[in-house]
Amino acid sequence: MPDQSDTPFFEVSWRRAWQALGLALPQDAVLHDLTHAYSEEQRHYHTLQHLRETLALLEPVLPMCRSPGAVELALWFHDAVYDPKAKDNEALSADWAVRVLRGQGAFEALCAQVERLILATQHSAEPGDPDARLLVDVDLSILAAEPARFAEYEKQVREEYAWVPKPLFVIKRREVLRSFAHRPFIYGTEHFRALLEARARKNLEKALSWF
Repeated sequence: MPDQSDTPFFEVSWRRAWQALGLALPQDAVLHDLTHAYSEEQRHYHTLQHLRETLALLEPVLPMCRSPGAVELALWFHDAVYDPKAKDNEALSADWAVRVLRGQGAFEALCAQVERLILATQHSAEPGDPDARLLVDVDLSILAAEPARFAEYEKQVREEYAWVPKPLFVIKRREVLRSFAHRPFIYGTEHFRALLEARARKNLEKALSWF
């Protein structure tokens, strides 16, 4: 569950997203279930800490979004389902978001939009949609974290994959980090490229030296 001091922050973001969509706020149980999901014991990085960090980074750039409510809600749900042994986390997270949206009377076009945004956080390809690029950049902002937070992030990722033998984890983690380092640009928007690109590359270079 959220730290008590974080509760107002989360509530403001949650209400803002639904207001921007022009939809009634869901029952309190929806927010409760969602924050509870981010607090599950198998999570170490994909937690309320990650959600708070990304929502805080998104807030000042919401005016840059074509559909700010859809982007903010997609960010809320992008890791709603997280099993480190599964391959369909984003798809199941999108399904959850769509169920909630339909329950609030959302049009299918909006449901499809939020679904596409969440699926973009699979990071399998650079998104073409401007809102998706913003969302993905926010999700990848951890790569440009300050050194202490970045080291904590790497530790958290290892904890989520504690069931993977260390030699195999090292191989796979190196592949992931190299996939980002070898991109022409890590961030897809000019805003986050200017803000985060240089620091992310320094962090990736350092992290790859650990492996």
